[in-house]
Amino acid sequence: MVAKQATDISTSKGSFQELRHIGSHAGVVLAGQLAVMAFGVTDTVVAGRYSETALAALSVGAALYVSVYVGLMGVLQALLPVWAELHGGQRRHEVGPSVRQALYLCIFTILVGMAVLLSPGPMLRATGVPPELQIEVERYLSVLAWALPPALFFRLFSTLNQSLGQPRLVSVLQVGALLPKVLLSIWFTFGGAGLAPQGAAGCAWATLVVNYALFAVAVWLLRTRGFYQPYGIWSRMERPDWKQIGAFARLGIPAGLAVMVEVTSFTLMALFIARLGTLAAASHQIASNVAALLYMVPLALGIATSARVSFWLGAGHEAEARRAAMLGLGAAGALALCLTSLMTLLARPLVSLYVEEPAIIATASVLLAWVGIYHLGDALQAVSVFILRSYRIVLAPLLIYCLLLWGMGLTGGYRLAFHGLGPWPAMSAPQAFWIASAGATALVAVIFLGLVWRVTRRSRR
Repeated sequence: MVAKQATDISTSKGSFQELRHIGSHAGVVLAGQLAVMAFGVTDTVVAGRYSETALAALSVGAALYVSVYVGLMGVLQALLPVWAELHGGQRRHEVGPSVRQALYLCIFTILVGMAVLLSPGPMLRATGVPPELQIEVERYLSVLAWALPPALFFRLFSTLNQSLGQPRLVSVLQVGALLPKVLLSIWFTFGGAGLAPQGAAGCAWATLVVNYALFAVAVWLLRTRGFYQPYGIWSRMERPDWKQIGAFARLGIPAGLAVMVEVTSFTLMALFIARLGTLAAASHQIASNVAALLYMVPLALGIATSARVSFWLGAGHEAEARRAAMLGLGAAGALALCLTSLMTLLARPLVSLYVEEPAIIATASVLLAWVGIYHLGDALQAVSVFILRSYRIVLAPLLIYCLLLWGMGLTGGYRLAFHGLGPWPAMSAPQAFWIASAGATALVAVIFLGLVWRVTRRSRR
């Protein structure tokens, strides 16, 4: 009995320390991610104050850019378990060559992303975006196309730091960039000091300047900071190792496509909602912005949990990896309940921070109730998918996303909004998409939790 109690105390202490490690890592990541999200909030507020048309154009343009950027970012973010395992296995000398090979993959993602952003016309026309918005959206995206390269290089730098358990430096840079971003967005959008007003495109110009500044600082740090020297990061580039790049691609491309499916379900939602008019588009932009802010919490937990799970797998301690996975999921569920309750109570004041127009406030406040329900499933599935990547399970999540987020969520929302679904008539309102997406995301979460339970149990055996 005494031995069992001692074991229980030791296990409880170990769990507490593990949870504190994950929480500390996630908290630092969250601070940086919230600063980046504040870039988007700033753009939404600035565009909303400029004009309703600018806000609607930003809603469509930002949705397209985020779909491209986050999908390509997912390819690079998926490499986190690779470097975390090398870190856990004390194989420091392999990190530098691995990172340099990842640069080839990063360059490929940049070329693909710029090609899409510089030619958005067919997608805008195919999805029925009103012609008066298309010109403004294309101006916005043409600037962001050139902001993409530094953004993806910085993401690779961020992933490296997260995998090594040192996210603080990245978060400091992201938080430090917030004030310049706010000031530049206001200046470029409204004009002044000899600069003509740029409208929604002004927010894009501000993003471009900030992204190149972050990239330049990251390069300088890699070159001069002593922390990176044991890993041999700053060394001469090797020739492409196609075997290693292929392994990166097999891990990163399905993961990136899964993220792209997840995000394009939002992108296409925004494009379809734009057919309902500028009031619906503007209200949805606020709701989706709040949903993205809420998502930052499970995203940070997912990154921290994945880094810890992969560290233990690299060190050969599978039981510790399983414990880290369960603790991360438990924390995500508890925080999701708290955030959903808080947001539901403060829906109208939250919307009032974005705009002053009563019609938008009323419509967006209704949407936030469904955003809260959506977030519960979104939090659990987000952490789960990061854990699954640590176990190199990337294809199944992609297929599940395609089937449920596109099939049940987006298609179901489209039918409910414009044609009716079963006994329910057409709603002709943006909440139809949120209702369908909330149901689809909840089902995704249930399936992913089952996969995590199965793979961690199998690994332990």
